[in-house]
Amino acid sequence: MRFAVIGLGRFGQKLATALALSGAEVIAIDKNREVVELIADQVGHAVRLDSTDEDALKAQGIDKVDVAVISIGQGTGQGFEAAILTVVNIKQMGIKNIYARAETATAGQVLSKIGATEVIYPEIESAQRWAYKLIAPHIEEKIDFAPGYSLARIEAPASFHNKSLLDLQLRQKYNVNLVAIKRGEHEWAKRAKDEIINVPMPETIIYAGDILIIAGSDADLAKLPQK
Repeated sequence: MRFAVIGLGRFGQKLATALALSGAEVIAIDKNREVVELIADQVGHAVRLDSTDEDALKAQGIDKVDVAVISIGQGTGQGFEAAILTVVNIKQMGIKNIYARAETATAGQVLSKIGATEVIYPEIESAQRWAYKLIAPHIEEKIDFAPGYSLARIEAPASFHNKSLLDLQLRQKYNVNLVAIKRGEHEWAKRAKDEIINVPMPETIIYAGDILIIAGSDADLAKLPQK
């Protein structure tokens, strides 16, 4: 796939290099020569231009990319105006997948209304992830599947050791559902018959250190025992 990353602040630079490392063809764009030179040897093509100039974008083949990410900094009014004009330009080129970075919810609403297919809030999303990580440190990883609801990966605490699902009553006590179990590295878990249990039954035994995949609301997941 071909990506254009327009705006090479910290987020744009990290995204462009991560995409390139994953094997994607990346065109990195900024109007600042220094940041373009900084990333030039880490992506397929890096170019200095003003992204509010539609002809300049077309000259670099931006009208042929599969995905455009507009990550122009919006700390100033000019930055936000440039982001708006760039989204409009990209939209007019017929690019179907346009991701735009926003620093506030209001900016995100504007970018969405003018044609961004999805709005990215790096600062807000990072703050939310860290807030939840601090509140619920036992949640190792989670995937959001609806606002406020997630599929979480946790390590079974000592209080779960050698107890069946019937004993633990996860649904009744914590309002969550156990989706799957991956046996841990402890000796008692290694003696278990199956390494992966994708349909846990009421009599299934859980051992401390097992990896549990659990679905529920973020608030309920945070209430699961940590010890």
